[in-house]
Amino acid sequence: MDLRVAAIIAGLVAAAATAAPALAKDAAAQNPPAKKTHVAALPNAAAPAAEPTRKLPHRRSGKAIAKRRGRQAVALATADGVPLAAPPSFSAPAVGWRLIEDPATGARLGLPEKLVPHGSASRTGSRWTSEQGQIQVETFRLTEAALPALFEQEKKASRRQIAASELKTDSFVITGTQGLKNFLVRAQARGSEVRGITILYDQATEGTMDRVAAAMANAYTGFPDPNSAPPPGTKRAVEYGSAVVVTSDGDLIASAHVTDQCQAITVPPLGHAVRVAVDDANDLALIRLYGARDLVAAPLGGGSGETGELTLVGVADPLAQAGAAVAGATTTSARVTAQGIEPAPKLGFSGAAAVDARGSLVGMVALKPAVVAGTGAVGEVATLVPVEAIRAFLQAQGVKGVTGIEDITSSTPGVAPIERAAMERSVVRVICVRK
Repeated sequence: MDLRVAAIIAGLVAAAATAAPALAKDAAAQNPPAKKTHVAALPNAAAPAAEPTRKLPHRRSGKAIAKRRGRQAVALATADGVPLAAPPSFSAPAVGWRLIEDPATGARLGLPEKLVPHGSASRTGSRWTSEQGQIQVETFRLTEAALPALFEQEKKASRRQIAASELKTDSFVITGTQGLKNFLVRAQARGSEVRGITILYDQATEGTMDRVAAAMANAYTGFPDPNSAPPPGTKRAVEYGSAVVVTSDGDLIASAHVTDQCQAITVPPLGHAVRVAVDDANDLALIRLYGARDLVAAPLGGGSGETGELTLVGVADPLAQAGAAVAGATTTSARVTAQGIEPAPKLGFSGAAAVDARGSLVGMVALKPAVVAGTGAVGEVATLVPVEAIRAFLQAQGVKGVTGIEDITSSTPGVAPIERAAMERSVVRVICVRK
């Protein structure tokens, strides 16, 4: 059974290595609608070249085949950064596939949540298991570790039979069997820190899990770029964005895609919010803080801010703040061009306010991931949702936002005019929890 894991990993990366440039370009061009999200699939397992038809007295032993395929897999299975290459072979909703950030290790991984619904903390990371323990996923983070020593230690773990393994300068991969289970270990190092994932599953589940485990190994990123968005078509289990206060009693405008499919929405330190309306065409969502009073509403400007210099006011994702707990608004300069907002702001600025020189809101930032054609890399595209669209959306929901500095002066007594115009007080962090 150990040959299945090595063979699938070998086929996956071999196809990816040869087809990655063209496929990345195709992915950007096709971008099919995704009512049903699919995880990129695995190619057929690599197989030996066909031999002339003849009657064989005996089949080759499993160990011999595993050894040969293992040699083929070793050099390929650790090709970091190679995108998945084949057409989809399993449905993401069927297994509950989701890209998440593991708070215990800082790594990013793809997780089949329907297959491993039970999460808990482990000694060195996080653990997810199936109902009866047939499938186990565990992450680990070692702050002071030597990669070669860890590689040898993992290979010698109790009851493991190795099908394929390779150690590189900054990573390793090991596949094989452990008792009656298949396993896959992938680790990446940066300096003296090592982060990794171990996937262990019963051989009875390999019809599904061979493919899922290979996809998990390919999706695993031990040290994700803190300023990059997750790949298109995926949703983070916990997502951070920005929101703009539009009434003093708790109405906020936020990004529709950031607040989509949330089990809970939190606006720290103000409390929990609910999404009451959405305009998908303009990526707008109206969220409401019940019981909120005396918030500072952003004044809606009269112009669209379609071109020229702007100030963006938002709250960056903690990943982009190097893990800092700062939840206050920050500002950055940008310019609106025909291509959108340049340069694109940090992760977490989706829903941020775009402000003109008078301090009035002229639009909202919509920040979405996009595949860079020809490279397969994930970048970000920032566009401006104009204030006219915001105003029309609020009117359709019966919400009257303030329209200028005079409105703020009359609606919030006792606060100095210059403070009322400070957009930083009108922008808050919004957190969507999906798990």
